[in-house]
Amino acid sequence: MQTAQLSEQEIIRREKLKELQQLGIDPYPAPLYPVNTSSTIVKENFKGEENKAEFANICIAGRIMSIRDMGKASFALLQDSHGKIQLYIRRDDICPGDDKSLYDKVWKHLIDIGDIIGVKGYVFITKTGETSIHVTELSILTKSLKPLPVVKEKEGETFDAVTDPEFKYRQRYADLLINPQVKETFVKRTKLINSIRSFLNEQGALEVDTPVLQSIPGGAAAKPFITHHNALDTAFYLRIANELYLKRLIVGGFDWVYEFSRNFRNEGMDRTHNPEFTVLEFYTAYKDYLWMMEITEQLLERAAIAVNGNTKVIADGKEIDFKAPYKRITMFDAIKEFTGVDISNMTEVEIRELCREQHIHVDNTMGKGKLVDELFSEKCEDHFVQPTFIIDYPVEMSPLTKRHRTKPGLVERFELIVNGKEIANAYTELNDPIDQRERFEDQSKLMERGDDEAMYIDYDFLRALEYGMPPTSGIGFGIDRLCMLLTNQPSIQDVLLFPQMRPEKQIE
Repeated sequence: MQTAQLSEQEIIRREKLKELQQLGIDPYPAPLYPVNTSSTIVKENFKGEENKAEFANICIAGRIMSIRDMGKASFALLQDSHGKIQLYIRRDDICPGDDKSLYDKVWKHLIDIGDIIGVKGYVFITKTGETSIHVTELSILTKSLKPLPVVKEKEGETFDAVTDPEFKYRQRYADLLINPQVKETFVKRTKLINSIRSFLNEQGALEVDTPVLQSIPGGAAAKPFITHHNALDTAFYLRIANELYLKRLIVGGFDWVYEFSRNFRNEGMDRTHNPEFTVLEFYTAYKDYLWMMEITEQLLERAAIAVNGNTKVIADGKEIDFKAPYKRITMFDAIKEFTGVDISNMTEVEIRELCREQHIHVDNTMGKGKLVDELFSEKCEDHFVQPTFIIDYPVEMSPLTKRHRTKPGLVERFELIVNGKEIANAYTELNDPIDQRERFEDQSKLMERGDDEAMYIDYDFLRALEYGMPPTSGIGFGIDRLCMLLTNQPSIQDVLLFPQMRPEKQIE
């Protein structure tokens, strides 16, 4: 970036950088700094005279968020990774000798909001009752060359916080600095994942890793990203799901495996879809989808409590309770309830015509399964706010699912819908290799009709099934959507640290 394109503030900060260097002050010193506490520890544990000896020699580091100059002394607000704390900085303490000019030069003129400093000193309580640090030694650790967006605070509330999505998502680092509630969202996301991992580990599940680069993009109906492997001189796909690899491990003798999987789908983007997303999938031998519904209820109850301390959460202004048990309704009954039409015995042609009557856009590339999916998505999904299991799907919608044990034409599958969105998808897994081959072949016919989301045939997976996969149940959770619910965020981009965006125009 050329100097001519810098703002006035950026030019001034670069000049201050040079002045610091001319004074013999390294604005980017070696990283070791002896931090021994945090803003939160100080504010929560300092009791004044009662324990002031414990806080007589503290060392803390962070970013300057505000400065109030009072002549020979100043107050500043320091923000570390835990929170904020007030500093009291007096010229005579920083420059104990006769020459006080360094204080005036450096602290009053060369340090800016956004700079990272380290301070040593002792804790006290001001006349206004605010726990503060009386600074006895100050070090510049990083000079900030770009000013932070202006944010005002009053009594713990943030005003003028940046809400522009272009800024928030592209410059997430700055968003995190000035919007403390954003950081809390990602702290909760980690709590969510940790609680699920702990739950599964306690149940005896084994965490595993499976390939991101796959020669066959299997395990879901989705359009993949394609790349090229130079050494092998062949096309590879970024995984759309890890299902088929986890099932291979069940064939190999593991009873319960799980993976937090980064998946990629070359499809549209909206408030609930991002091309790169996180899914938890686990597969358990000798279980079915009825058992899976019960374990799902237990897992989500625990996750909600871990994140918010309660099974009840607020999402889009609605109270949602993750306390078990959850409602169960078949897909056909749900469609009948909200359209008034029983489609259980309809043909593909009849369902396509019904979709058109319901003003749902469909075309001739869509088979029966996709038509039913569109009908449910458009007419039913939004009505299910509380956690609800939609069960017993048409076989055409579920090429990897075991046929229903008592209902011809259906499979043993459920989706968990919460606040009108799918959160989890689960099956009693298809372990008949002959039936699975026929289902894959049906998907190939859909691909020939122009369905670019139809599944590829994975011949190695078929070979694995021929060795014998025990009766198995599997599930996939959309971690990003679940995080949206538990943190009351309106968009998937708000729970992704770095969501995909159109490339920014580069400045030469």
